Amino acid sequence: MRVTSFADRHIGITTEARQQMLTTLGIDPTPSLDPEAEAPIENLMRQAVPASIFMGRAADDDASGIPMAASEAEALAELRALANRNTVNRPMIGLGYHGTLTPSVIQRNVLENPSWYTAYTPYQPEISQGRLEALINFQTMVSDLTGLSTANSSMLDESTAVAEGMLLARRASKSKSNVFVVDADALPQTKSLLATRAAAVGVELVERDLAGGEKLPEELFGVFVQYPGASGRVWDPSAVFDAAHLVNGIAVAAADLLALTLLRSPGSLGADVAVGTTQRFGVPMAFGGPHAGYMAVRAGLERQLPGRLVGVSQDAVGYPAYRLALQTREQHIRREKATSNICTAQVLLAVMASMYAVYHGPDGLRAIAAEVAGKAALLRDWLVETGASVVHDAFFDTLNVRVPGRAATIVADAHAAGILLRPVDADTVGIAVDETTTFTDLHQVAVLFGGKEERVFGFFGAGSEGALPEALLREDEYLTHPVFHVHRSETAMMRYLKQLADRDYALDRGMIPLGSCTMKLNAATEMAAITWPEFAQLHPFAPVEDVEGSLAMIDQLEAWLAEVTGYDAVSLQPNAGSQGELAGLLAIRGYHLANGDEQRTVCLIPSSAHGTNAASAVLAGMKVVVVATDELGNVDLDDLHAKIEANAETLSALMITYPSTHGVYEEQVTDITAAVHAAGGQVYVDGANLNALLGYARFGDLGGDVSHLNLHKTFAIPHGGGGPGVGPVAAKAHLAPYLPGHPQAQQAEHAGGYVFEGGPVSGAPYGSAGVLPISWAYVRMMGPGGLRDATAAAVLSANYIAARLAEHYPVLYTGEQGRVAHECILDLRPLKETTGITVDDVAKRLIDYGFHAPTMSFPVAGTLMVEPTESEDLAEVDRFIEAMIQIKAEADAVAAGTWPADDNPLVGAPHTAESLIAGEWEHAYSREVAAYPVRSLMAAKYWPPVRRIDQAYGDRNLVCACPPIEAFA
Repeated sequence: MRVTSFADRHIGITTEARQQMLTTLGIDPTPSLDPEAEAPIENLMRQAVPASIFMGRAADDDASGIPMAASEAEALAELRALANRNTVNRPMIGLGYHGTLTPSVIQRNVLENPSWYTAYTPYQPEISQGRLEALINFQTMVSDLTGLSTANSSMLDESTAVAEGMLLARRASKSKSNVFVVDADALPQTKSLLATRAAAVGVELVERDLAGGEKLPEELFGVFVQYPGASGRVWDPSAVFDAAHLVNGIAVAAADLLALTLLRSPGSLGADVAVGTTQRFGVPMAFGGPHAGYMAVRAGLERQLPGRLVGVSQDAVGYPAYRLALQTREQHIRREKATSNICTAQVLLAVMASMYAVYHGPDGLRAIAAEVAGKAALLRDWLVETGASVVHDAFFDTLNVRVPGRAATIVADAHAAGILLRPVDADTVGIAVDETTTFTDLHQVAVLFGGKEERVFGFFGAGSEGALPEALLREDEYLTHPVFHVHRSETAMMRYLKQLADRDYALDRGMIPLGSCTMKLNAATEMAAITWPEFAQLHPFAPVEDVEGSLAMIDQLEAWLAEVTGYDAVSLQPNAGSQGELAGLLAIRGYHLANGDEQRTVCLIPSSAHGTNAASAVLAGMKVVVVATDELGNVDLDDLHAKIEANAETLSALMITYPSTHGVYEEQVTDITAAVHAAGGQVYVDGANLNALLGYARFGDLGGDVSHLNLHKTFAIPHGGGGPGVGPVAAKAHLAPYLPGHPQAQQAEHAGGYVFEGGPVSGAPYGSAGVLPISWAYVRMMGPGGLRDATAAAVLSANYIAARLAEHYPVLYTGEQGRVAHECILDLRPLKETTGITVDDVAKRLIDYGFHAPTMSFPVAGTLMVEPTESEDLAEVDRFIEAMIQIKAEADAVAAGTWPADDNPLVGAPHTAESLIAGEWEHAYSREVAAYPVRSLMAAKYWPPVRRIDQAYGDRNLVCACPPIEAFA
């Protein structure tokens, strides 16, 4: 009896289905009797992938640097062995990362629930109302606590949020200065990241001890204050903000949200922008991430906000409905004129943080903060008893304690006792208290400083003040909306989370065929380890001996990713694909500067490229020059050569996506890369479409010098409703020294012996390290053969869809042999011309058939880009095909006059249950056609909670916080 492998479980296409699909494509599915012969599906892959880059299947997968596939039990056992090499000590380091208690109801019903972690970005808002409501809660929470009018739906982490705040200040300020003032008491990782980002765009950073009274420069465009400071100091920055405003500067504050339940808000002190992290709202430290950063702005700056913004609009019958607002996916519209390259968020973690606030409510949060502040003040008292001096009189949760000459000894003794403290310098120890800190922890710390060995703990009343200055105590209310008051019991919370999940469409309901997004299965075994304490409870700046298991796992994953891409070195630090793009371009920039080629600043980008490419190039200090594409969707070689010749002396890089954004393998890719290299440029290959290449070709072999990879696409990290993303950057040896390093990393050396000397692009040394066990497990369980089989299955499914739908919808682009890659673009423009039915109508009607629509109007307006991935079985693929065929027939019926152009099931879609039963049915089509266009839906029907949403109404009437309950009456 054959034992089923993980790859068999992950890949939906069975042997029998594969034979049927190949037959449909005109390929003989009969396996050869010759054991040396290629499998029939290899014929399809040879037709699709250019021969110049095609890698034949190795005779022996043992030759691969990827280990042979492990079973699920074996992979978990290996992960357990790695986890056992980590040591979870009590984290009292602080620096923006704190121990927190994740309510079990949130861990089980959000983080571990596929209804939440397999959802995608809410581009179809009618079937995303649950996560959009959770994000509205998040925005309301942030806006209330920061005292600013509008918050976005999350940032990548605190440090990158500060960098985005700097860029926003530069855009919004009327000052002509290039000076941005940085608080000397800012988090050290934020200072390092700001230096990376500022250098590329010509910003001059000036550090000032603002709390110590140092004056601002005469000219500046912005000022940044940490509130409370990294040292724990709490002070009133309002005078600094006022001074900045006098010279047309923008005031940015990085604020601790838990502290803001007790402290005056940044908005009340005069800040224009507030940024920070929501990590301590129930999201584990996870060795640095993923966590949801945040950004909020005062009135007048809403349209400057980067990232995602959820707004309130209304549906076709006037019912309140949520959707993404304003600058959503602005990179695809504005490209090199985009103000940020961030096109995603940290939705899953933002949902967790918002639900932490919903569960605890304002009183609960205030009580947690008061206990933290009270314990920090109690520790101060005990330490003063020992003769140590606490540097600052006013603080929330962090103390800097002076012990001349003894800091290193105390930190080492604390580590031996299972407590992590921070050595600030030779004479100073940093200590942070959080909601997990116990009185025993406080006593142990005091003993380390020479305090009493025995102490009687009496009644402790956690006052609301601790050691906070009275003038800065908060007096205004926050989180007043009913959502933060009515879900106190676990029963109520569980039901609320279930209610929201039921409003959404995720992979646990059916296929999400979004082109360019690779919505594959996130297997339960891959997910299992991320909540193990040995991974989840690690502080990102824990000593190296505490994190040996995680570092070993990271080294292995780096080596595996280098192997499958044909590169030499990999940095896992970028915490989104956009940040991986930026890191790769910064590496190219660093390489040219090191060679004395300061003039090489031009980046060639095909017109079909992902919009983030152009935005990333601008943020890397490059000038974008667009290269045309031909009628087949390939790079126009004549235009490329002309652009290379015109910019020969200034050419820095070419960015291309392979396979192309149009879903085809360009035959001349090696000619393209060779031409760029001959002119002295470097080649950046966007790794978004690696799922069509893995095991059959490698970026490094086709001429790539550097690429980012989307672990949330090809390597099975969940999309989580729009994040977390993980976008490692991989490079050839000559660019490796310029990849992102980190001054607080536990070790300098990476897999292959490389040392990265580039500046950091995320706050934590290894980015979103907490979810890396997912991709490690994916590669470990798939093995080299499984990875290759997954690619073949994805390409087979895409070509099968293209072939079966070709007579109903033209397939816009194919390769020289008529094949597509892992996705196909269906052209709906002829449908609109003949029937009046638009791509939006088809997308919304697919909801009635129980599907999430494919990617709409990208990269070509009026089209649908379909990507089935390898995870879907033939029955689900056929169900989608049949839905698309029937929708075409419905459109033809409109053209034939069977239904009016303004009253048919397509323009009326999607149909809610209420729309079928409320009042008289007055439509030209029947209720049955509206709700059950195919009989199979009778058994399991997904009902959208709202009708088609009016997008323009929401932008005209911008509301980005929880609407009042009366709105839903």
